[in-house]
Amino acid sequence: MKINFNHPYHMVSVSPWPLLGSLNIFMFLMSMINFLINLKYDLLLINFILMLMLFYQWWRDVIRESSYQGEHTSYIINMLKLGMILFIMSELFFFISFFWSYFHFYLAPSMDIGLIWPPKGIKIFNPMNIPLLNTVILVSSGVTLTYSHYNILKMNYFLSLLWLFLTILLGIYFSILQWYEYNESFFSIWDSVYGSNFYLMTGFHGIHVIIGSIFLVICLIRLFKMEFSSFHHFGFEAASWYWHFVDVVWLFLYLFVYWLPFN
Repeated sequence: MKINFNHPYHMVSVSPWPLLGSLNIFMFLMSMINFLINLKYDLLLINFILMLMLFYQWWRDVIRESSYQGEHTSYIINMLKLGMILFIMSELFFFISFFWSYFHFYLAPSMDIGLIWPPKGIKIFNPMNIPLLNTVILVSSGVTLTYSHYNILKMNYFLSLLWLFLTILLGIYFSILQWYEYNESFFSIWDSVYGSNFYLMTGFHGIHVIIGSIFLVICLIRLFKMEFSSFHHFGFEAASWYWHFVDVVWLFLYLFVYWLPFN
């Protein structure tokens, strides 16, 4: 049998991760519904741990193809960049749908909620407290991540490690403050359409911050193992794009979900 290799792509080996990843996402959504209805988070926690394990295995294979087998040529890198751009665009449309729902009630509140926004009886957060601190944290993390990228380009890997580690700490700090804010909230996801929109939008963004932090931890490990160079570090660039996207989404959340309703 003659095999034609006249193409710029590399033929990946048979991998179970796409199928297992799809099943895991489905089970994660089912466990999320179970959590919202029955307030039981055991299945949700199990599926989240399984998702982390699957991420690790899939990342391991991709890193082997790139760093140790040399399969990621410049053409493959360009295709990976296109794939990451399309992925971020798909995430953007997720948030557009959430903002669409939010503005539907914000701009024309119905009689059922008293013709006002936020609805009567809902005590919202002061945007000058934890939300403002979280905004400063995320914007600062974008700056530190940019410095880390700059030092990779300058081949100063120690400073790059330092700035990247600081970025991860800021991301973890943001998640802790978000959790604290939820615990101190005077309303829940069941309290009117404002509560549903608030927790859906901020919670979905919080999940993205956690995923972005995991991305950056993987980059930190790879940077420590000297797997990035000044001209070949797309894994770091992809994580940076994702993190900056999360930063921008939070600015819109702060403006429209926290600040404008309070004023």
